[in-house]
Amino acid sequence: MTIAEKLPPQQVVDGYSFNADLAKEPFFFDCCDTLVKLFAQRCKDLGPKIAHREKDFGIWLSYSWTDFYDHARLIGLGLVSLGLKRGEVVSILSEDNKEWIYTDLGVQSVGGIPSGVYTTDSAKQLAYLVNDSDSRFLFVENDEQLDKYLSVRDRMPGVTRVIVFDRESLHGFSDDKVIFLDDLYRIGRDFLKANPNRFEEEIAKSSPKDTALLVYTSGTTGPPKGAEISHSNIIASIAGTVLTLPVRGSEEQVCFLPLCHILERLISVFIPIGMRSTVNFAESPETVFDNVREVSPHVFTAVPRVWEKIYSRVAIMANDATAVGRWAYRSAIAAGSKRAEYLESRERVPLATALAYAFWDFAVLRNMRQLLGLQRLRRGTTGAAPISPDLIKWYRAIGVTLLEGYGMTESSGVISVNTIEDFKTGSIGKVVPGGDVRIAADGEIQYRGGNVFKGYWKKPEKTAETILPGGWLRTGDIGRIDNQGFLSITGRVKDIIITAGGKNITPAEIENRLKFSPYISDAVVIGDKRKYLTCLIMIDQENVEKFAQDKRVPFGDFKSLCAAKEVRDLIAEVVAETNREFARVEQIKEFRLIDVLLTAEDEELTATMKLKRGFVETKHKRLIDEMYG
Repeated sequence: MTIAEKLPPQQVVDGYSFNADLAKEPFFFDCCDTLVKLFAQRCKDLGPKIAHREKDFGIWLSYSWTDFYDHARLIGLGLVSLGLKRGEVVSILSEDNKEWIYTDLGVQSVGGIPSGVYTTDSAKQLAYLVNDSDSRFLFVENDEQLDKYLSVRDRMPGVTRVIVFDRESLHGFSDDKVIFLDDLYRIGRDFLKANPNRFEEEIAKSSPKDTALLVYTSGTTGPPKGAEISHSNIIASIAGTVLTLPVRGSEEQVCFLPLCHILERLISVFIPIGMRSTVNFAESPETVFDNVREVSPHVFTAVPRVWEKIYSRVAIMANDATAVGRWAYRSAIAAGSKRAEYLESRERVPLATALAYAFWDFAVLRNMRQLLGLQRLRRGTTGAAPISPDLIKWYRAIGVTLLEGYGMTESSGVISVNTIEDFKTGSIGKVVPGGDVRIAADGEIQYRGGNVFKGYWKKPEKTAETILPGGWLRTGDIGRIDNQGFLSITGRVKDIIITAGGKNITPAEIENRLKFSPYISDAVVIGDKRKYLTCLIMIDQENVEKFAQDKRVPFGDFKSLCAAKEVRDLIAEVVAETNREFARVEQIKEFRLIDVLLTAEDEELTATMKLKRGFVETKHKRLIDEMYG
């Protein structure tokens, strides 16, 4: 019996074959039931074609699928030679680069379980993650990340070997537990000579139920928990993507979000392997806007804060333009918005509207997209946090299709998504094929499907709290489903504000409206058990500094910038404008500016730039008390 005869009923879309019913196991994609089998098949079929690019000394260098396979094989076999056993975890502490994914697939191919660590994590957090996962091997990017290990090595007695990607600044360094990636390649090469078929044999052993990777949650509600994602989960996610957000083999992508995060792993590792697309690694999160302009990707996924930043840059540039330039910008946006309204309502665009848009697209919008590096963008996607519907409408007005999706670590990255053909602004789309969603009595969104994770590493009690009988995943989000099947999130279960008057308020919509201003980076609405709502606001440093310079407002540092009366008046105008869109009980009566710059290294923010609401409220209690007098 051939492999094809063993498969459940298949369907073919864009040349990819996969289960006709994604709700039933086992899951296959192009006759493969594990990611590593699919990886090996792609590398064999595509060989010399470009798999990814990376910049070195200012030049984009290309690497083939053969390069991908060969390097992953040397890493995997090198670890086997050093004693890695199937089912053991290997931790990776590095920014995004080709070595990250070589290690990822190399470890998985020999039966290990890769676990990413954010580079913004402290040495103390590194020790917790390594110990909790029982990692015996730790990969680090460079001397900076190696220093974290060295500072807490006594707290990680289980680590037997540390492998460093980059030798720079470490010439002459010697430690009995530390080797460099070149050393591991040499070890792997020697093992390969003695065991020429071992790598392929290990890949063949992989099973759909095996844990493929360990992804730690962001820790917004306590210590991070390791979510076990199986090969079956990953194959189901890839197959679902073909039907919702397909990527063509000829298309370019940009990878810049942390690969530790399930969203970027899905977008920049799993989907490119499944759909043969090319990934370009951004030099760093700080250079992503420049790198996007250089690459001009066909598809691009980012968190809301990145899309907000692009918009705010354009808004500030428009304000600085001449009177004619400002008029042209407003006219172009108006023409684009009018056209977008017809597209949203699925109505035919009137000829006059289409002609007006064509003119302003030629005169203004096309140049704007080119300036932003979005001229080839077929679609953009956003997830990991809520985004303002006004922002999505603005992107549609300038000719950029921005689609919001929804998922979580425990769903292997995706639960629902808007598509190019079927979208509704303000919603998070329809549930992915093969998945099912229900709304619990308390309003919580619950989901089940082939991509629901196996459970939490060594925490069966937490798993039982999260996965209900029948395989239903508790998301912790409150939402609703409309009569067209579109899902919307109204807030988090734990974030609901119940005022002293008994009014239930979900703060997310208010916060998102505030963040649509180019002068506000983030906002936290306060008011639980209080008579009225207040807000802690983080200003956008770059845009507010420019405002202050243009208005000749004196300031010396960020703290004094926040203290300037003109800046407070500016934010007060934004708050007043936002209040007009909400009922009286939902309006912000007082606000305070958080006068310290926050980065992912700070405890207030997760690595994906989500505010830890409870931590912020505790740390800035003094400001909150001031607002309530």
